Amino acid sequence: MTAGHATTVEAIVREFAADRTRLLDIIEAVQHQFGHVADNAIHAIATGLGIHAVEVEDTLSFYAFFDRQPRGRCRIRLSRTPISLMKGAQGVADAFTAALGIAMGETSPDGAFTVEWTSDIGMADQEPAALVNGRVLTALTPADVPGIVAALRQSGAADARLPNANIRSSLVQAGPVLSGELGGADIIRATLALPPEKVIEEITAAKLRGRGGAGFPTGMKWRLCRKAPGADHYVACNADEGEPGTFKDRVLLDEFPDLVFDGMTVAGYALGARHGLLYLRGEYAYMWDRLQRVLKSRRDRRLLGTAIGGREGFDFDIRLQLGAGAYICGEESALIESLEGKRGAPRDRPPFPTERGYLQQPTAVDNVETYACAARIMQHGAAWFTGYGTRESAGTKLVCVSGDCPRPGVYEVAFGMTVNELLDLVSAPEAAFVQVSGPSGQSVAPKDFGRRIAFEDLSTGGSTMIFGAQRDVLDVALQFADFFVAESCGWCAPCRVGTTLLKQGMEKIVAGRATLADVTATEQLANTVVRMSRCGLGQTAPNPILTTMRNFPEAYEARLQPGPFAPAVTLDEALREATSLRAHAPVTAEA
Repeated sequence: MTAGHATTVEAIVREFAADRTRLLDIIEAVQHQFGHVADNAIHAIATGLGIHAVEVEDTLSFYAFFDRQPRGRCRIRLSRTPISLMKGAQGVADAFTAALGIAMGETSPDGAFTVEWTSDIGMADQEPAALVNGRVLTALTPADVPGIVAALRQSGAADARLPNANIRSSLVQAGPVLSGELGGADIIRATLALPPEKVIEEITAAKLRGRGGAGFPTGMKWRLCRKAPGADHYVACNADEGEPGTFKDRVLLDEFPDLVFDGMTVAGYALGARHGLLYLRGEYAYMWDRLQRVLKSRRDRRLLGTAIGGREGFDFDIRLQLGAGAYICGEESALIESLEGKRGAPRDRPPFPTERGYLQQPTAVDNVETYACAARIMQHGAAWFTGYGTRESAGTKLVCVSGDCPRPGVYEVAFGMTVNELLDLVSAPEAAFVQVSGPSGQSVAPKDFGRRIAFEDLSTGGSTMIFGAQRDVLDVALQFADFFVAESCGWCAPCRVGTTLLKQGMEKIVAGRATLADVTATEQLANTVVRMSRCGLGQTAPNPILTTMRNFPEAYEARLQPGPFAPAVTLDEALREATSLRAHAPVTAEA
């Protein structure tokens, strides 16, 4: 790195006030400037922040969107999920590698292009999809690829006019939360008409539960956070929806950002917080500028900043934090670690974030949809909200539908709708199985299509993948197992090792090389991973295997080989290296 480069890195660090918590932003800015983050840049960042270089390296190495080595000036990332592959992603990938003369994961000799697979990018209803230097391409076909490559070669990645670059609206059916005004001053006025404690009581009376999947009562979380002692209180919005097949938060932030910011502001008032943080997944970087404009508009209208709504003493503002490609950061404590500029490793709990969260201060972390619901509750009242849904699951749910379905997209439905009713709504009555709540959820068989989407039955974060009779349920489960191997943070052995062994077990089963003993061993391992993993990722990673074993036993039976257990690696193979070193085989007890 030249002296000029070092000066540039120093200027970037100063731009972020040499704030250790902004390390992700600093790394992203350095990478944007130079194409990667070299060793010298790491040391320059560390010096500027007054930390050890290994701390920078620790964060840099954790995130998929950061690079230590130069990659193509144009980075093409193709979404690889069961849905994208069903829709033809492999053909699109083959077209790119042919046009560029490189294999997947490689960089062209001229340094112009890198093409690679990535996890779900939040476009499951518009697959095959790709990110091109953060810009989204949807509904791709192999025929599109030559034109895309030509446009990129001619104009460069920054300003190329690309075909298929538009994202269509994914909202198919709006319900009470997404109907009416998009948000604004009336919600803030209604909030300020009540004392903060009464706002929390209203949210509690509405029986609002977290819409990210866990379903924790929002009113209880806010009350615990408000009562927790701390120099500051924080409001955090989890917009890191990395679960394959989920894209509802994208719709909310794209089409209803004010409603989400209203909900965060309501929380700020209720908790006595002055700071809000919205963690935006790296795949949604294309929203950044627009969201910043919305925030500026709110400040101009005194809906953010100081004396909000004319109320002296009510000061609250929101900062956006961009992620960098790590599914685990959807877990609330990992998200907080990432907000602090660290690797997104989950924390040990207790203490919980409501006691010691961001910067060790009381923090309420809620989902994008949860904040939108909170805003509507303050606008229309708790009784209005509980008029929808079931006794245990009040209100509505945004459901993301993709797969073998003629009408994919986001549907706002009242809690309590059966899977059958949802399939009829989206014109997919012939579904062979449905994956509810993404890979970490459940594989539902037709015999259970009468079950209801609700916290007391089929709880969901929103993802609903529909698979027709032509799909192989075990092949889908294997793809999900592969996803969890890639996305494990590696912190604890049950998840780090267990997900890999589960994938290997499924590979053997899918290939038709497994016996009943193999299936039994895989099931036992899956239950062990659930029981012993440190965080929600490991605890739910075995779900695709366990739920398909329970609901589709005939699919496993059809793949079984007769005969005794056949280990994947024989004893002779395991001892081969030792035998060669000793020049003779180990002596056995029988000898």
